[in-house]
Amino acid sequence: MSTYIAPLRDMTFILNEIAGLEEICALPGNEECSVELVESILDEASKFATGVLDPINRGGDTTGSVCKDGVVTTAPGFKDAYKLFCETGWNAMPFSPEFGGQGLPAAVTMAVNEMWKSANMAFALCPMLTGGAIEAIAHHASDELKQKYLPKMVEGTWTGTMNLTEPNAGSDLAAISTKAKAVGDGTYLVTGTKIFITWGENDCAENIVHLVLARLPDAPPGLKGISLFLVPKFLVNDDGSLGARNDLICASIEHKLGIHGSPTAVMSYGEKEGAIGYLIGEENKGVGYMFTMMNHARVNVGLEGVGIAERAYQHALWYARERVQGKIVGDTGSDKKTILHHPDVRRLLMDVKSRTEAMRTLAYYAAAQIDKAHAGDAAAQARIDLLTPVVKGWSTEQGVELSSTALQVFGGVGFVEETGAAQYYRDSRITTIYEGTTAIQANDLVGRKLAREKVPGAAMKALLAEMAATAQSLEGQAALAGIAGNLKSGIAALTKAADWILATYEADPQAVHAGSVPFLKLTGIVVGGWLMAKSAAVAAQRLADGSDDVYYTAKLATADFFAAHQLPFAAAYAAEVTGGAASALGLEEKLF
Repeated sequence: MSTYIAPLRDMTFILNEIAGLEEICALPGNEECSVELVESILDEASKFATGVLDPINRGGDTTGSVCKDGVVTTAPGFKDAYKLFCETGWNAMPFSPEFGGQGLPAAVTMAVNEMWKSANMAFALCPMLTGGAIEAIAHHASDELKQKYLPKMVEGTWTGTMNLTEPNAGSDLAAISTKAKAVGDGTYLVTGTKIFITWGENDCAENIVHLVLARLPDAPPGLKGISLFLVPKFLVNDDGSLGARNDLICASIEHKLGIHGSPTAVMSYGEKEGAIGYLIGEENKGVGYMFTMMNHARVNVGLEGVGIAERAYQHALWYARERVQGKIVGDTGSDKKTILHHPDVRRLLMDVKSRTEAMRTLAYYAAAQIDKAHAGDAAAQARIDLLTPVVKGWSTEQGVELSSTALQVFGGVGFVEETGAAQYYRDSRITTIYEGTTAIQANDLVGRKLAREKVPGAAMKALLAEMAATAQSLEGQAALAGIAGNLKSGIAALTKAADWILATYEADPQAVHAGSVPFLKLTGIVVGGWLMAKSAAVAAQRLADGSDDVYYTAKLATADFFAAHQLPFAAAYAAEVTGGAASALGLEEKLF
């Protein structure tokens, strides 16, 4: 079994050369951050991921969390690991110093979070959900609630959850039936059932802060009548100490395909008198508030695609270096060699490696846009708005594909649980569903982020122009000419598809949405190819300057592979977007 080793060289390269770490550290509020400090943070995070989280990942999968009489016991080692995670300050890293956080940039947090997700995705879901809850409370709750709950949540002593889904209301939040009623003194009683609540109950935290969507008695129907409530597992006294147990319970935990170490709870509120909750913000504006948490989570779920692909790659590479099987085509020697020498195994591994690097670069680049947007950069805000569904949707779809490709390297034993390869495949599958399915991300991309933008297509056109400038700058360089040619073709395909959507959306939105997922994948491939091309340009310059760092040689190779093997799909996706609607919608419902 392989051991997870953080790809620190690639992480630091992308942060410095593509995300612009030095520029990010110079932004207001980041003055204490430096390139040297970030390298030290990443080094320490890699030790924690390898030494603490990776060793308990397998047990989390095989043993999982257990629920008995409403009490959840997490997998062996998880409770101790979480305690150490909080004591060493990792939970507090991205949050405001006002509440005890370290205030580090999003780009730095992104790299650290990737390590958690690679080493132990089930564990990483806990601080991810807590982080989203912190963001929602910090942006929308009263000062009283912030002061009462955020310090403990930032510290990690209390965890947080997001409660949206109900048995009769999945992606259609307008159908939720959980109720809340005011009882005076700013408190409400919440009753109802929520399902699929990640880390909804656990034995790692002293308290769990649930953010719950519910309806007030006089609320208007649909999305406009939903409010957001903070509902703690234990009530909190004025002095910050824990009080009585609230009227909520974990009815059960789900039996899932993967991420067995993460307790996914069915939560029941108000089986007795009603669970005490506190309104966040204003009545009937809960969906908007929850989207603060959702957007935080969407980028982080996209990062799960990166993390799981990296871990699956490392495991497959370990096996390919160990396994001796078959004669190598074209090899006249008599010695048997490992399967790493087989041409198709090389292709499989290059596929996983290059696409993972492209996804990583996109995620870190997106995080840099978040940092710039927080500093007031309107162009960066437009760019991250456009890229959020792509980071989430494309990266998670890639994560599923690549964990499957990595399993293929193992051959038959990959299908056997004892090798560990199947876990990454199973764990990855939920990511395309979390925080809105791929179709929901794609609908957001073609609708709100493209056709219904304030100036329709403005953000996409700005991105296309920047990518075209990069392609043109590479054309005259012999080492990069092939990459430049494929990138230009990809940009042309994306331009064609985007123009078609802008021209078609008002008259035939169904036709556009029939091809929204292919358009999302097209966007991911081209933007990923652009960022890999930028990486290749830096690597080529370093080598031309006399560097003997083999990393640059490898980066050129993976960028070239991505350009040659992935960018050609852009034309096919563009054809599907612009010409595939009739066939997608052509079969009558009764004939399915």
